[in-house]
Amino acid sequence: MSDIFENDIDSENIDLSQLEDYSPSKEEKIDENFVYPNPLYLVKLEYSSEGVYCSVPKNFPVLKKGDAVIIPTRYGKDMAMVLGKSNHPVGVKPSEIVNVERKASDADFLKYRELVAKEESAFKIFKEKVEIHKLDMKLVAVHFLLEEPKALFFFSSDNRVDFRELVKDLVSVFKMRIELRQIGVRDESRITGGLGVCGRPYCCHSICDRLPPVSIRMAKDQNLSLNSMKISGQCGRLLCCLSYECNWYQEARKTLPPEGLHIFYDGTQFRIIDVNPLTRTVKMLGEDGRLLEIPAKRFEKENSNRWKIN
Repeated sequence: MSDIFENDIDSENIDLSQLEDYSPSKEEKIDENFVYPNPLYLVKLEYSSEGVYCSVPKNFPVLKKGDAVIIPTRYGKDMAMVLGKSNHPVGVKPSEIVNVERKASDADFLKYRELVAKEESAFKIFKEKVEIHKLDMKLVAVHFLLEEPKALFFFSSDNRVDFRELVKDLVSVFKMRIELRQIGVRDESRITGGLGVCGRPYCCHSICDRLPPVSIRMAKDQNLSLNSMKISGQCGRLLCCLSYECNWYQEARKTLPPEGLHIFYDGTQFRIIDVNPLTRTVKMLGEDGRLLEIPAKRFEKENSNRWKIN
């Protein structure tokens, strides 16, 4: 392990595995032989920043970025904004692809604006009702479906909440179906948005809503600090961006000698203490106290899986 890791571990003995937000064993497999519809569009639900992949009926007009369409969602039919065509979809399951119902009309836009104004007042009413029932709930977002009399309330809480009486109150006020959804911290960040430690908008909100699985191993592979404050986002989970370059580091390390390897060079036994895939350099500490930094191109792997320096 490199000196960076040894000197930068949290002093509070935090269990870094708690920052991980997934279980690899639960990941669904993708059918590699599946033929995606052509064209395939990526649309976005504005209220949740959720991306949805859509196909269109035969002879359907070509959709452009910024067009509004009506699609079926997990909650009911709703309006979504077209982001563009998806020419090379990655990790998209066939069950996740929905069919576009139609393009949004002027009447749809008028109703959409009315519902957005209604959502603002609903936000205040919800918070008042929560205080009356003394519930531990933080309201994140409110949304009224466009084509169904249904209101969605997304909230976060550290505990399970019995909101049955709250739902009854909300039904009596809005006279429609009410659905309360408790979401996690990563979903909350995706919906609300914000700026990350890099100074740019959250990746989950502005780039990808897929919430890619991230593990501590990814931080180690990239020679990053294992300080929880440096590798976690505002949501308290590992940074989504750790997964973006993970494959590159894993492939690069296959062509480099591993840390901890002992190698004989210049009449002395050396131990590799640091490998930098970006600069393609290797640091070695010799038994005689010498510290050398050598270009990775000088290392060669022999047939016996032994490394030597040219």
